[in-house]
Amino acid sequence: MRVLLTGGTGMVGRNIKEHENARHYDVLTPSRKELDLTSRKQIRIYLETNSPEYIIHAAGLVGGIHANIANPSRFLIENLEIGCNLISEAAKIGVKNIINLGSSCMYPKNGPNPLKEEYLLNGLLEPTNEGYAIAKIAAQRLCDYLRIEDNSRNYVTLMPCNLYGKYDNYNPERSHLIASIIVKLHDAKINNKNSVEIWGDGKVRREFMYAKDFADAVWFVLPMISQLPHIINVGTGKDYSIFDYYKKVSEILGFEGAFTFNLRKPTGMKQKLLDVKKINDLGWLPQNSLGSGIKKTYSHYLNCLA
Repeated sequence: MRVLLTGGTGMVGRNIKEHENARHYDVLTPSRKELDLTSRKQIRIYLETNSPEYIIHAAGLVGGIHANIANPSRFLIENLEIGCNLISEAAKIGVKNIINLGSSCMYPKNGPNPLKEEYLLNGLLEPTNEGYAIAKIAAQRLCDYLRIEDNSRNYVTLMPCNLYGKYDNYNPERSHLIASIIVKLHDAKINNKNSVEIWGDGKVRREFMYAKDFADAVWFVLPMISQLPHIINVGTGKDYSIFDYYKKVSEILGFEGAFTFNLRKPTGMKQKLLDVKKINDLGWLPQNSLGSGIKKTYSHYLNCLA
């Protein structure tokens, strides 16, 4: 079976591409030069030429809270454009199977935790990443509409919790939380700094999963796509405070300094924990603990520095 994987150069895409189950498929991972997702014409030509049976849509502009706050319009426009272009053109060409990757930030900021799939669009979004969330919601709803219009279309959205791992972005302007913590604590350790700053009071809670585990979930559900519900959460089912993550990374890196709390900085939602009953009932569970995932990620970061 031929699979088109978009975003094959990003953290999620590269983990999906490198997963051992990918060898069972003919996986196409075109570069942006080969397939510009902002061009409907290029998408149409590429799909007609290559005729994929499946699309895994992992492309997107992503970043942490700092990047989302700094460029909300860019996060909205780019993600809205590429998602709607690809999904709508795939439907026109006749591609029947799409796994669209969503995000836990699509859920209401004040939704009860753990967040169930049916809570989508039941409340206001978190302002710090609203632009990105709106774009991802639009792609998910488009999948739903196209599925309703033609029930032979198996268009499913996977909603991952926050991810980290191999191929993460270690640029402090764009990095996600765990990558950012690794960079900050590594720098503090090698430069003998006495303290590291944490945004907020460290009490807000987040759920993080090792990216290879998410890739495993993608390949796990792909063969059963015709039997899946239209939205499925993918996570660990456990969350920790921001301060817990700092302490865990400091333990692994050997940083022995103190922490300060900048209460003037934004922190986002108070909690973001997914209800993962649906995917667990299908028989899938993540394989990596928080500690093992952070150790592997730190090893990858050191390799990037070498």
